Amino acid sequence: MKRSTFAAAFLAATVLSGGASAKTLVYCSEGSPEGFDPGLYTAGTTFDASSRPVYNRLVEFKPGTTEIEPGLAESWEISDDGLQYTFKLRPGVKFQTTSFFTPTRDLNADDVLFAFERQLKTDNPWNQYVAGAAWEYFSGMGFPDLIQSIEKVDDMTVKFTLKTKEAPFLANLGMDFASIMSKEYADSLEAAGKKEQLNQMPLGTGPYKFVAYQQDAVIRYQAHDGYWKGKEKIDDLVFAITTDAAVRLQKLKAGECHVMPYPNAADVEGMKADANLQVMEAPGLNIAYLAFNTTQAPFDKTEVRNAINIAINREAIVDAVFQGAAVPAKNPIPPTIWSYNDAIPADKYDPAAAKAALEAAGVSGLSMKVWAMPVARPYMLNARRAAELIQSDLAAVGITAEIVSYEWAEYLERSKAKDRDGAVILGWTGDNGDPDNFLHTLLGCDAVGGNNRAQWCNKEFDDLVVKAKQETDQAERAKLYEQAQVVFKRETPWVTLDHSTVVMPMSKKVSGYVMSPLGHHSFSGVDVAE
Repeated sequence: MKRSTFAAAFLAATVLSGGASAKTLVYCSEGSPEGFDPGLYTAGTTFDASSRPVYNRLVEFKPGTTEIEPGLAESWEISDDGLQYTFKLRPGVKFQTTSFFTPTRDLNADDVLFAFERQLKTDNPWNQYVAGAAWEYFSGMGFPDLIQSIEKVDDMTVKFTLKTKEAPFLANLGMDFASIMSKEYADSLEAAGKKEQLNQMPLGTGPYKFVAYQQDAVIRYQAHDGYWKGKEKIDDLVFAITTDAAVRLQKLKAGECHVMPYPNAADVEGMKADANLQVMEAPGLNIAYLAFNTTQAPFDKTEVRNAINIAINREAIVDAVFQGAAVPAKNPIPPTIWSYNDAIPADKYDPAAAKAALEAAGVSGLSMKVWAMPVARPYMLNARRAAELIQSDLAAVGITAEIVSYEWAEYLERSKAKDRDGAVILGWTGDNGDPDNFLHTLLGCDAVGGNNRAQWCNKEFDDLVVKAKQETDQAERAKLYEQAQVVFKRETPWVTLDHSTVVMPMSKKVSGYVMSPLGHHSFSGVDVAE
């Protein structure tokens, strides 16, 4: 049976199996997960399929906000010097019982230590259970240098000791990479010689338990009967992986899925006029960018990067890709986040000045690659179209650009390489509402070779964002981040492209869905009418 035929049959069987006795919600997701261990990855598509349905964290974000609330930790205390965080775990939290593992105990401190120590300690037997595991988020945020120790005080108490103050530490623990896993399950896999299954068959404490995954086609989940917040109203949750936005819309209109992300901009008004659909909208906490490899000539020269920056027409990209449902970006953080430096002037599209600047820098006959993402993301609905516009803009100043792309997981992996050629289109939706999650996570020296796709390590910038992490006064932190944005604009490691409005169309049968400012797609608390 061909994969597409199998997927259709599997999906139909999944939906039909619900019948009158069970509720099924089908989500037409935009891409395939790279794996199911959220500590290994940074992509929202992967988190939507792993950490959000299957796992929980010590602290969680209140739905629809960037505000922290208790999760698997029911309370915590912070020492007066800001270096120790002691978490009291919630008693009676059940891990999921699945076809592949039956837990014998509730959540305890051993699970928390397992989740973090495998990322912290290079000699941990799980540190390299997946070949080349870089723990990109954990490492890129500087956690290996930040965390002095993680201790089990007792079965239900865990203490983190930090080397320095870290203002966003609690918010960071609400992020996907900090999901808590079952040590008992991991031990059973290790004993069986099947450690790789931790990234293929996930098991956690979250609202939905993993059932099966058909590669690039369908992921199936079932409600976790013992979920500590109470069983979900949806019995069967299905991710129907549908990479084409037009096909996602067809499925939504035909009733083959209930929710879809990232519609084509041209389709939004028609969806709003459809009596069977509802369309939610919210400003995105996001940025799309074109990242140079600043270690490679001639992009190691600030004057060359600045010249290309003014050669690109952001307004044209916003009009063509978003039809106005975005704004051109001038800073590396969105205007909806505190510390945004609005005093920085907007970039001026000036191809004549760009051409003159390239000539002055001794650059002529330049050929380069522009990388275009193969999937739609909230910050860039159509990277291929954006790349074509950039290609045309570059041609006007004498630069020949070749557009390249790869399958999504490969794209993410290849684009991290320190010797990567050309400039890569990527972007980011904030994970915790803190400027640190953009400025240090994407542009700090710790993130070179990972989230820092520009491979840009600038001491002046890095000193500012590291100092801001350690400052507890938000007004002082804001001043430091404002200064860091000035350095960024002067040095131009990215061409900042846009900040978008996020649109979420769904069937009017769906209720309880809450849009997240952090770009999460969560189906906890969601219901669907029969």
